[in-house]
Amino acid sequence: MNKITIRDVAKEAGVSIATVSKALNGIDVVRPSTKEKVEKAAQKLHYVPNLMGKQLKGKTTKMLGFYTTSMTGPYFSTLVNAIAQEAGKHGYGINVFISYDKQVVLNSILGNVVDGIIGFEDMLTPEDVAAMKQEKVKTVFIDRKISSETIGSVVFDSSKTGYLATKHLLSLGHKKIAYISGYDGVYDNEERFKGYLKALKEENLSFSSDLIYSGYFEEKASYEGTKKFLETSPQKVTAFLAGNDLSAIGAIKAIKEFGYDVPKDYSIVGFDDIDILEYFSPSLTTVKNPIQLQGEMAVKHLIQLINEQSVGKEIELKGKLLIRQSTKKI
Repeated sequence: MNKITIRDVAKEAGVSIATVSKALNGIDVVRPSTKEKVEKAAQKLHYVPNLMGKQLKGKTTKMLGFYTTSMTGPYFSTLVNAIAQEAGKHGYGINVFISYDKQVVLNSILGNVVDGIIGFEDMLTPEDVAAMKQEKVKTVFIDRKISSETIGSVVFDSSKTGYLATKHLLSLGHKKIAYISGYDGVYDNEERFKGYLKALKEENLSFSSDLIYSGYFEEKASYEGTKKFLETSPQKVTAFLAGNDLSAIGAIKAIKEFGYDVPKDYSIVGFDDIDILEYFSPSLTTVKNPIQLQGEMAVKHLIQLINEQSVGKEIELKGKLLIRQSTKKI
């Protein structure tokens, strides 16, 4: 389908092209009711102006975009550095869009300010993704498994590794295992939880919602959540499966604060194998995810899409369970 134009917005709103231009550019001669009608039409059609101007028509920007709501934590420093380095090898720069405002993100994605997008947040709805497909925006997601002509993805095998991590704890005799979740709706969190459930089911162990609490992939939130969990039900579990390494670190700090020991009293497993683990005690049993490779592969696949050398593919990277000192047999 063709790119949505200002003419399409004018037709949808039942006004002239000049009125649409004035309304969307904030010119005061347009009545508020008309402006509202134009804005609703533009939003319905997912129309945004070409932010780079007509002079770029038919040309490339030699820039790639990366969007997210946050870049805190060691995962992002590794990922973004890998993206920037790989992009540089191909003659591209990186524009990083950080915003909780979905419309800001969509304007950046659909406004032709970059040649392609690497996406990391689940704020975009299926309707938004459909608009990106319609506009043929070259995109690689690293937080959802998806493929189409112009959209691909590079994700971790989180369901398999969530299963392996849980099986490891079960093999040590743990039957009551808490899950410290990340954000609801995030691919890695949902897939790791699926793996956790599969491993429990194989051992004929019932799942209890009382054994799940949120750590939001953050050290502080996991620390606070674990404190609350231990205050109310310290004997409910013997092990914790954390959504990522930062959550595991937060949980261990809370466990120690209560006078317990890891792994004597509780075993714990994380995900990612972030660099700072070498300074943390006890050494954390974790799933090593190839974060740098994920960034490199995302760029390579995106450039293939931009150059029309490939259609979108679903690329799944394998993780590896690293058994260290934070888990033991009971």
